[in-house]
Amino acid sequence: MRRWNAWGNHDSEYTTELTENLREVLQALVGPSRALPVASLEDVVASVPASRLPEHPLFNTDPEVRTRHARGQSFPDSLVMQSGEFGVFPDGVAFPESTEQVVDILRYCAQNKITVIPYGGGTSVAGHINPAAGERPVLTLSMAHMNTLLGIDEESQIARFGAGTSGPLIEAQLKPLGFTLGHYPQSWELSTVGGWVASRSSGQQSLRYGRIEQLFAGGTVATHQGVLEIPTIPASSAGPDLREMIMGSEGRFGVITEVAVRVNRLPEHESFHVIFFPSWTEGMATAKTLVQDKTPLSMIRLSNQMETLSLLHMGNDAEQVSALESELAGQGIADSKVMLTVGVTGNSLQCEASLAQLRAVCNRHGGYFAGSEFGERWAHGRFRAPYLREALAAGGYAVDTMETAVEWRKVETAMNDIERAIREALADEGEQVHVYTHLSHVYGQGSSIYSTYLFRYDDSYQKTHKRWQKLKKAGAHQIVASGGTISHHHGVGVDHKPYLHAEKGPVGLATIAALCNFFDPDGLMNPGKLVDSGAE
Repeated sequence: MRRWNAWGNHDSEYTTELTENLREVLQALVGPSRALPVASLEDVVASVPASRLPEHPLFNTDPEVRTRHARGQSFPDSLVMQSGEFGVFPDGVAFPESTEQVVDILRYCAQNKITVIPYGGGTSVAGHINPAAGERPVLTLSMAHMNTLLGIDEESQIARFGAGTSGPLIEAQLKPLGFTLGHYPQSWELSTVGGWVASRSSGQQSLRYGRIEQLFAGGTVATHQGVLEIPTIPASSAGPDLREMIMGSEGRFGVITEVAVRVNRLPEHESFHVIFFPSWTEGMATAKTLVQDKTPLSMIRLSNQMETLSLLHMGNDAEQVSALESELAGQGIADSKVMLTVGVTGNSLQCEASLAQLRAVCNRHGGYFAGSEFGERWAHGRFRAPYLREALAAGGYAVDTMETAVEWRKVETAMNDIERAIREALADEGEQVHVYTHLSHVYGQGSSIYSTYLFRYDDSYQKTHKRWQKLKKAGAHQIVASGGTISHHHGVGVDHKPYLHAEKGPVGLATIAALCNFFDPDGLMNPGKLVDSGAE
């Protein structure tokens, strides 16, 4: 059962609580904390206003259903759900089962001037699916019932899914046929293939399988101008690529109903390895060399010094950490150490060659391979991080992330400047902020930069939200000043919208707005997200 006000499912193996060791570490890093009272589902449901929607056989106006589809998973969303102060709810939720039903719903909504918010897995961390206050009724259109494999061309390795198919359901339906998609964002348990396309998602093993740009082969989009069919052609020079137009559109043009993806044969072998380096300089040089030499790996993730220390001391037994640090010290790897996590995926010959190349590059830069249990531990807990937010909140601590991407020549400076901006953002309140970073996706040209920051809750949810706003603004302004994208894989929504102009420019923003106005002349499709258009 999905938790109504927190990340994940009630019965997940990743559900966690703060250990005494972690609590002590947090107190040392950011200070003692105080938890805030959490609203009950019953109280929130009782506050849901009457629906403004006209009756329709596909519209569900039950207050609890509306509550469960009212917010995503951003930090502000989590504060709203914990406090119970929603303010705005969708007026109803629809659960279509086919493209034809989506078309009928859109036609009805156009006739009755009803705002439509497409909803995949509800995992947005940028405000994509939140209803805004206004005179028009709001319908959240959940794709949850369109979650099956619709067909597969095994020769061409193209599979077609309903857009509401989640990561686990994709892999469960492909595996018996001998295939995998290999797209593993941290939200994999809950997020959907349609949402991945709409927000330009990236999976943890994108180095082998590609971002959603490489996986998205075509599909179907229901719009207010009609149904757009994007054929699955291997390559084309016949004008602009319509796939690129739909990727990252965030529900502004229409509803993605079916997605064709490029799948892969199941690998014969897969393993993950953790290598420690004496310094960031050596670690980054290794990551850059591996990707620019096109070493056939599935993942390269480099944690900086502070993240390395944080991960070791926050998630491990003190005696184990002490033993590891003694072992590393014997190799000349001490206080400035950084950690590289690498995925090796493929057939036996490929993996043997990949490991040989990996070891050669790591040895040149003073790398030390930790025991196999470290890689196995990472693989087992790869989707655990989002669950920690609720455990921290129960202890009065807050955690959020910011991410960007820049070219290699800017990586180190940008990383340090972004961390500094976030770390100092609450200095006027005398508050400490703990910040650490990793490079999660690397390219020949450059890398993503993914920063995590922890801070204390204030004595109210409103004040805590203001703290977050200061941190978000400081980090976002520094990302823009560093020449980075405002989002490498979280999308734009509303939280990143004020900073999009720096990347797109006035002509680019006008172009996106013009597409919104064409597909949605009445401004009914997820208004307020991504860009402003004339009809809103």
